[in-house]
Amino acid sequence: MQDRELLQTHHTLERLRAHSRSIGDEFFDGFEAVEKIDRPAVSCFGSARSAEGSKPYELARETARLFASAGWAVVTGGGPGVMEAANRGCREGGGLSVGFGIELPHEQEMNDYVDLGLVFDHFYARKTMFVKAAEGFCVFPGGFGTADELFESLVLIQTGKVLHFPVVLMGTAYWTPLLEWVRRSALADGMVSADDLALLTLTDEPGMAVETVLEAYRTGDGRPSPHTPEKADAQ
Repeated sequence: MQDRELLQTHHTLERLRAHSRSIGDEFFDGFEAVEKIDRPAVSCFGSARSAEGSKPYELARETARLFASAGWAVVTGGGPGVMEAANRGCREGGGLSVGFGIELPHEQEMNDYVDLGLVFDHFYARKTMFVKAAEGFCVFPGGFGTADELFESLVLIQTGKVLHFPVVLMGTAYWTPLLEWVRRSALADGMVSADDLALLTLTDEPGMAVETVLEAYRTGDGRPSPHTPEKADAQ
């Protein structure tokens, strides 16, 4: 694990140069892979622990199938669970199924539904490609890694590092408690604004998720439309 070695030990200057070259090469390989995606794409995130037949798995599968049917590529972390479901749905819809995997201490192999895949050593290089490749995010129920991707995307939008970038939360029952905390604590204390909350769309409907991302792509506006029925506003 190169990340662990880099973060936990002291290094000679020569070793630091070697790490820097390795990181640079990984970014180059990632950008090269992104250039092979010949159509608009959405990045889908969610738990690796969601089993086939579970609600998150089937929701991701259907959402990705609809994106593929609309001519879009689907990008995931390439692993099991929701990632497998989204790659699988994309394949079933005739789309380009992309997986950006990661080397982990507990081995996580690329799922069987990836058409274009690349495995990273460094989380930060991999996360850059999720944003670089995509016109928006669909975030399904998941754990720390999923929350990390969600909040990183919101920070990038909030600070203007990326533009026209919709973020759809899939699963109202799962994500509503988080949004309630944001309203009750972060918004109430002035840590975020109502406009920040408006960056999110909350839905259980794959069709709504797809239309939200496609509309933002068509109009060049990453914020949800006023008529979106389940907008995560600051009520």
